[in-house]
Amino acid sequence: MNTKQLKWLSYLTFFVMFFATFGGTVVTKTDSGLGCGHEWPLCRGQFVPAHTIASLIEYSHRLVSGLAGLTSVAVVVAFWLFAKNRKDLRTYSVLTLIFVLVQALMGAMAVVYDQSSAVLALHFGFSLIAFASSLMLALGARKMDKDKHATFREERSPVSLAFRNYVWVVTIYSYIVVYVGAYVSHTSSAGGCSGWPLCNGKLIPELTGSVAIAFVHRLAALLLFIAIIVLAYFAYKLHQGSRELWGLGTSAVVLCLLQVFSGAGIVFTLSKPELYIFAALLHNLLISSLFGVLCYLSVRVWQLGRESVNH
Repeated sequence: MNTKQLKWLSYLTFFVMFFATFGGTVVTKTDSGLGCGHEWPLCRGQFVPAHTIASLIEYSHRLVSGLAGLTSVAVVVAFWLFAKNRKDLRTYSVLTLIFVLVQALMGAMAVVYDQSSAVLALHFGFSLIAFASSLMLALGARKMDKDKHATFREERSPVSLAFRNYVWVVTIYSYIVVYVGAYVSHTSSAGGCSGWPLCNGKLIPELTGSVAIAFVHRLAALLLFIAIIVLAYFAYKLHQGSRELWGLGTSAVVLCLLQVFSGAGIVFTLSKPELYIFAALLHNLLISSLFGVLCYLSVRVWQLGRESVNH
């Protein structure tokens, strides 16, 4: 396989992972997790389930997740056979496969056995890593194919150790924010704070029960937004010769800003179920994309920093 074929295979894998993540959110937001009862891999004792809305949603998600597993196996084989000089891309492919399997196992366990909200939130966390890994693979494969056919090389500014470490800290922190958000969802605490940006009409509400959970998530999301603005500023200020770095930084800011507004959309549509599910889906897909971009940026600053030391 050539670089173009590897690129399109990585695109396909990301496309399937996108719908697997999308489907998982639909299952959660429509309370369809037990649409097939406490059975896995069968659905109420059948391979083809009864045509109830909940069973169709749950079973469709299982099918897409199974397809995600197959495409993940395909990219591992393809990149390990035909991209032997790209350890980073091979690593992304392996991570995609590992976390697709982990989240599938956790999904099966959640169906067969009742799980706590903390464990269910962790399930989303693992599916997020699988999604991010597939996005990193797609971006990396695109760059590999682009570099092969490029007629000139982009000027690369040296990446400092301080900036690299800051990017890593922001990325790790973003995962924590995502986990807290998933915990809000699985504990049904989204309604703890009515109104936006104030919480129940107060800058700092009484921190008890669902109010505390929702408010902590809001505060964590605000700090993440500020941290990403700082990240983008230094990506541009310190690396004006690298369109890749400040492009990734700008993408992170845009995704984070949209994620903040989609979070507000969740608050304003809580009493309108037909709109709430779309706001929640958009919110989850935006934060998933943001985490993927930050993960890819974390790897690129490490790679560029190592190149600047070697030269």
